[in-house]
Amino acid sequence: MSTAPKPIALPVTAVTCLEDRAHVERTVVLDLEAGVRRLRLGPVSALAVDRTLHAELTAGHPASVLDARIVRAWTPRGPGSADDDSALRQRAHALEEEQVALRQRRDRLRSRLDLLGRLAADLLREIGEGAGLGETDGARWARELDRVDAERDTHEERLRATEARLAALDAELSDVRTAMDLAEEEPAELVGHVELTVESAVAGPAELRLSHLTSCAVWRPAYRAVLDGDRLTLETDAMVWQRTGEDWSDVRLTLSTARSALAAEPPSLREDRLTLKDRTAAERRTVDVELREEEIGDLGPTPVLGLPGLADGGEARVLHAPSPVSVPADGRAHRLPLSSFSTTARSEYVCAAELSPLVTQTARFDNLSGHALLAGPVDLVRGSGFSGRGALDFAAPGAPVELAFGSRDDHRVVRHAEESRATAGLTQRTVTTHTVRLHLSRFSAPGERDERTVTLRERIPVSEVSAVEVRLRKEACSPPPAEVDADGIVRWDIPLPPDGHRTVTLVYEVSASAKVTGL
Repeated sequence: MSTAPKPIALPVTAVTCLEDRAHVERTVVLDLEAGVRRLRLGPVSALAVDRTLHAELTAGHPASVLDARIVRAWTPRGPGSADDDSALRQRAHALEEEQVALRQRRDRLRSRLDLLGRLAADLLREIGEGAGLGETDGARWARELDRVDAERDTHEERLRATEARLAALDAELSDVRTAMDLAEEEPAELVGHVELTVESAVAGPAELRLSHLTSCAVWRPAYRAVLDGDRLTLETDAMVWQRTGEDWSDVRLTLSTARSALAAEPPSLREDRLTLKDRTAAERRTVDVELREEEIGDLGPTPVLGLPGLADGGEARVLHAPSPVSVPADGRAHRLPLSSFSTTARSEYVCAAELSPLVTQTARFDNLSGHALLAGPVDLVRGSGFSGRGALDFAAPGAPVELAFGSRDDHRVVRHAEESRATAGLTQRTVTTHTVRLHLSRFSAPGERDERTVTLRERIPVSEVSAVEVRLRKEACSPPPAEVDADGIVRWDIPLPPDGHRTVTLVYEVSASAKVTGL
């Protein structure tokens, strides 16, 4: 049993790109002979994971795979220059080419000078023989000698210039090679092949499917949202990077959020002992409280810089490219379209003045893409063109989606907060009154006639102990809030005409008993 000397091409036909690696599938039709035969297929990526290699033949042919393995070999770097070479290596290659050309020119000039020397010797011998025979053609002899001497001088000058340039090239090439030795190593290419041992009862063609995992491949979702009036178009794309050592040309691409590298073992259980102790006299006399910040999801999406990790809601999600794609192994980001849908969006103008004085236009719509929308960056496009980049949170199919389209320059909110403290005589409770005033204004362009509703949000504390009470004084609020939720978020829907001005007042009290400390 011998191995076929020439490798059989094994192209990539399908790729499943995971969060930090890729599952590669290859398909090829083999012309099998009867008996046991070892085949050499490839080349394949040297980054292929050996233990994930799986090969199978079609069930219609009476053949089986006895053994499959990946063999790797270092291939020395080929002569010449490549596009991905460093500047030093490209400079060395250019100097070597110029050096070869100058050496050939130097050899030609030396041959020419040698020929001119023999010509001058023959001419002097001819002059001597003619003078011995009584010939006196001095003008012709002088003319021929002058022509030979002039040509010898010209070629000697060219030879001196060539040798001087060669000496300069040798010095520069030596410096470049020294710098290359200090800065980089001579890379050798690691090439992998698949050695396949098959047994076939009869000769004939059979289809081979071979798959394996490989590293140096990653993908992340990216989006493009176009808002035109009340119509919103959301395009879902995939940003794919790969440097596996081989290009993916016209492959079926599947994108998955599965994390095959995560261990499936449950965490180890440790003893968690709880103990009780009596409170001290000081602890019985006082109630120690503190203010803390809590993040809630109702304040809208948080901007994300760059591409975040894959957030799939705890369930592996699978997306498919609608058509075959090509991704070269250059390590660069390649944007591939996945899906697109258009729907009616409801626009809101939202401001949380405690966090930012800007009024943000927010579009609310349902996810009609047919698949889950993973968290990722969104390129925002409005009527005037590209308006910036936002962030999209995870949304299940059919779930409502909230997408911020940036701030409005024609709105302004100014916030003023006041605080007053008083102590009740009978109960000895400390009452702190907080007054927040929001001054909202709209600057309209000539010709605007529509009324715009701005949603304002403020927050009030939420108490977790009975010794501290928080009360919203609705009779002192102007106008009364439209809603106060369980997280202490107060909301107003303020209609604003063109060039309109409104002032919103929020008043709430924080009452604490005499035992409370820390406020």
